[in-house]
Amino acid sequence: MPELPEVETTRRLLHERLAGRRIRAVVVRRRDLRWPIPRTIDRRLPGTRLERVERRAKYLILRTPVGAIISHLGMSGRWSVVEPEAPVLAHDHVDLHFAGGVTARYHDPRRFGALLWGGDDPGEHPRLVGIGPEPWGGPDDEAIARHLHEMARGRRIPLRDFLLDGRVLAGVGNIYASEAAHRAGIRPTIAAGRISGPRYRRLAAALRGVLDESVSRGGTTLRDYASPDGRAGEFGERCAVYGRAGEPCDRCGGIIVRKVRQARSLYYCPSCQRG
Repeated sequence: MPELPEVETTRRLLHERLAGRRIRAVVVRRRDLRWPIPRTIDRRLPGTRLERVERRAKYLILRTPVGAIISHLGMSGRWSVVEPEAPVLAHDHVDLHFAGGVTARYHDPRRFGALLWGGDDPGEHPRLVGIGPEPWGGPDDEAIARHLHEMARGRRIPLRDFLLDGRVLAGVGNIYASEAAHRAGIRPTIAAGRISGPRYRRLAAALRGVLDESVSRGGTTLRDYASPDGRAGEFGERCAVYGRAGEPCDRCGGIIVRKVRQARSLYYCPSCQRG
């Protein structure tokens, strides 16, 4: 599933290529994504301009003077920028045709993504209300550390699962939770409520560092993800623990282990992530 860096990479490229352009037409070939695509999108967008593309957690927000589209990439969704005459492939579900001969195309084999109508205040949409603060591009590390420490008080949930809760932090996915815990020297299986304030400060700094590095490398491609210009993310080549079960830790030489919780793999080094 595309996580914060992959969504941010998509946001930047869509904004760079499309912001300020007029939308000529909207073509919806299939509406039954995770939630049905509202017909408001077809009716209201043609003739208006895309003002900017924003991101909130793992959601893209395409703002226009008449309202906003909220888009989630789900498991396999991606936006690409193509010529209007580009052949339509299987699973190309939506086209936004812009003036100047350019099209934003939404492709989603598993159809677990979404295009929703956000209206004039997308932040009040039910999918966005209640999302936690941004660990990247938002409050500083000290504020994030205090927030995590307070939210974790008395909780027995493992740290990895705590970080994946969107009500705690916005957009931290499995890859980056594992990588940040390794950088901070904290085992991701430890109960979130057992971690001290100083260790949460290390974790907040590690989260920002991991996310910043991944954004600079275009995110991580495991299976389906590609940026709107067709490039794969390169951060996977830099992962210290994720996907490296059985290999030696670059920091201490211990052997990285993999565990599965709630159908998701987590990775850590038991030698230098002691608790």
